[in-house]
Amino acid sequence: MSIDQKFAPIRKGLLEFLVLRIVSGRTVYVADLLKRLASTEFATQEGTLYPLLSRLRREGLVDYEWQESEAGPPRKYYRLTEAGRAQLAELDQYWTQINKTISDMGT
Repeated sequence: MSIDQKFAPIRKGLLEFLVLRIVSGRTVYVADLLKRLASTEFATQEGTLYPLLSRLRREGLVDYEWQESEAGPPRKYYRLTEAGRAQLAELDQYWTQINKTISDMGT
C-alpha cells in the first residue's frame, strides 16, 4: 500500500479543517476554494467540495450570500459563522496538540 493510500483518510478528514481555515479569512466562492487547494495534497473537485459545504452549512459552521457576477449568474460566497469560528479555534488547538504529540514521540 502506498503512502498516498495510507494517508487518504487523514487527508479527507483534514479537508474540512482546511476549508474552514480558508473561509475564515474572507468570503469565498467555490472556485476560489478549489484554486487554493489545487496545488496541495488536498486538491479536490466540486463533487467533493459542494457536499462538504452543504454539511458545514447544515451544522451552522458556514453560511453563504448570493453576489452578482459580471461573468454570468449570481454566485454563492461562503463565510464562517460564529459557530464556525469556535469550531475552527477548537480544531486549531487540537491540531497543535496532535503535532506536539507526534513530535514528542520522536525524542
